[in-house]
Amino acid sequence: MNSPASDYVIGIDIGTGSCKALAINIRGQKLSNSQIDYGIQSRFPGYAEQNPEEIWSAFVECIKNTIQQVGYNPKAISLSSAMHGLILIDKDNHPLTPLIIWADKRSEDIAGHLKNEKYARSIYEDTGTPIYSMSPLCKIMWFRKNDPQLFLKAQKFVGIKEFIWFRIFTEWQVDISIASATGLFNIHSMEWNKPSLELCRILPSQLSEPVPTNLIRSDINQDALHILNLQENISFCIGANDGCLANVGSFANDSGVATLTIGTSGAVRVAGNKPVSDFQTMLFNYLLDKQTYISGGPINNGGIVIKWIIKTFLNIEEPGPKDYSSFFKKIQSVPPGSDGLIFLPYLLGERAPVWDAKASALFFGIHHSHTQNHFLRAAVEGVCFAIKDVLRPIEKTIQPIHTLNISGGFIHSPIWMQIMADITDKKLCLFKMADASAMGAAMLVMKQLNWIASYNDLKPEVKQTIDPNKNNQTVYESNFKIYSQLYSALIKNSLQ
Repeated sequence: MNSPASDYVIGIDIGTGSCKALAINIRGQKLSNSQIDYGIQSRFPGYAEQNPEEIWSAFVECIKNTIQQVGYNPKAISLSSAMHGLILIDKDNHPLTPLIIWADKRSEDIAGHLKNEKYARSIYEDTGTPIYSMSPLCKIMWFRKNDPQLFLKAQKFVGIKEFIWFRIFTEWQVDISIASATGLFNIHSMEWNKPSLELCRILPSQLSEPVPTNLIRSDINQDALHILNLQENISFCIGANDGCLANVGSFANDSGVATLTIGTSGAVRVAGNKPVSDFQTMLFNYLLDKQTYISGGPINNGGIVIKWIIKTFLNIEEPGPKDYSSFFKKIQSVPPGSDGLIFLPYLLGERAPVWDAKASALFFGIHHSHTQNHFLRAAVEGVCFAIKDVLRPIEKTIQPIHTLNISGGFIHSPIWMQIMADITDKKLCLFKMADASAMGAAMLVMKQLNWIASYNDLKPEVKQTIDPNKNNQTVYESNFKIYSQLYSALIKNSLQ
């Protein structure tokens, strides 16, 4: 470490609901942080879009606020961002469309047909990306079929990080981590996947240049320097996707340890040195770098379920912290297993392990003794069952898991964490740290700057561990057996 003790870096995560920046010094201590929220628009049923200009503004303000809190400029800024977004860009490098995010379901029929084609398995295995409406592959195919005039106007097809990177450097580049979540990038040859591009009828030149996740640049254009109020010697690291960096920032690098993140949605991830293939459950395989794959499965329905049930059952349109606190107090009055009431939480369709954008939610086992609080607790248990349903193929295909390093909004609820530990039968580990993806972005550039030799060099103090309560195992195992059969039973009956 040949850097002054006062030096620091900023990790910034361009997420689905907000932009979060975190300043970390050379010793791994948090100096400041900033967060700016933004919304999601839905012009038509199934659409989920955001304004890229609003996200750019949040990105700028997050950086400026963080630097203002510290009082001087950082050594470097490293980027994390959400995956699966798509913006169509015209010949003058201006957006033709909003940012179409992972939750957008307009291409669900295209994904459904593609999944049944004979070449579907090779597309999945070559790209590491599940075939689903979230992927830019299916979104681009949708535009080609449903809006051919707009499709022909598009000179570039990019994600939100590429859009922001272009604003800073006036060059279209994409890190291989974001690229590996598009369905368009071959994770073995490290180049754009020709069969995917043929399906979309696009050329490699219409996509950004793939670059390593540790790429560092300091040739910031003058407009960006002025807007960000930065000195000319500041470096930017392109970074990786938020899922991969959540693994780094959650210190899930050892065998038997996975990360569990629950925010609006959720995911379970493990790190390895090779991709895994399971076409039935389509575990993803995203690149952290050329030697490290982050594999696992995402769910659509995490914190959004709790927000929905508070709104629907408690008639609170926009729940705040006190409303969530009251909600979690209410569910403590209900015994584990909710007296046999089971919730299938597919409010927004579902990704792993069913990959069905048309899947719907269900309460099962209702009887006259169930109260409002039973429905509230069953909703929380349903999200935890969904995570357990993802853990099963991970443990079968990759490795047994004994510990889940946790992050995301659900860590603010002790009862939710305990229910998760009980249902998954795993120890949960919560570190004293800030946002995992922003932390991971900071750690990535610190390693590139040789401030740390290994990600484990910055491993923080454990804030809390939650062990599963063995007394609740029987009831939860019984309920999960029913839960795991509900989706297939519904599909079978709907086809008859």
